[in-house]
Amino acid sequence: MTYFRRLVSVLKIALQAIAILFVVSLIWGRVLPIPSTLIIGHLFTGNIPSWRWVSIESISPALSKAVIASEDQRFCTHWGVDFIELQSVLSDRGGPSRGASTISMQVAKNLYLWPGRSYIRKALELPLALLIDLLWGKKRMMEIYLNIAEWGRGIFGAEAAAQFYFKKPAAELTNDEAARLAASLPNPIRRNPTRIGGSAARVAEKSAGITSETACLSW
Repeated sequence: MTYFRRLVSVLKIALQAIAILFVVSLIWGRVLPIPSTLIIGHLFTGNIPSWRWVSIESISPALSKAVIASEDQRFCTHWGVDFIELQSVLSDRGGPSRGASTISMQVAKNLYLWPGRSYIRKALELPLALLIDLLWGKKRMMEIYLNIAEWGRGIFGAEAAAQFYFKKPAAELTNDEAARLAASLPNPIRRNPTRIGGSAARVAEKSAGITSETACLSW
């Protein structure tokens, strides 16, 4: 019985510590650079990632437009979860064949959860996305996303990606380069932005038609 009580006490302390860290991260995340679990994982294994945080004003608006066109076209109008797209995916015949992750959901996963697919992770991801979208706002959400997105093995964030692939700062990315980076996001380890053809062209075409979809970012 004594052992059981000690175990319960340890679990309570652990849960309290996790809760405190979570609240601190929510406050921290509003204003300061915040690394993803993948970036932290690289550091713990001794593989120093290529990562440099920059403000959203130091990233070409073309990249935000391209990412919205490619990943989350209702980014400015949903509350962190795109229930319209989610319903569409769940209604697919034969079961879901594509994802419905919004930018907010991807940020929630990258900051607080683990990679891979599971119903448990998705169940945690949905409320987390709604919470951080509400607390941090769209512009901050995009800033975090562009700074922690993986663009190749050990390459994190728009600044590191722009320097690695195009030898320039993220602020100077062209529409074509932005489309290439956005098109590589579904599989950044296998897709090299400099070698993407058709998918980048499709993203560029979608991005060119985007206007009000980026209104929530308002530079």
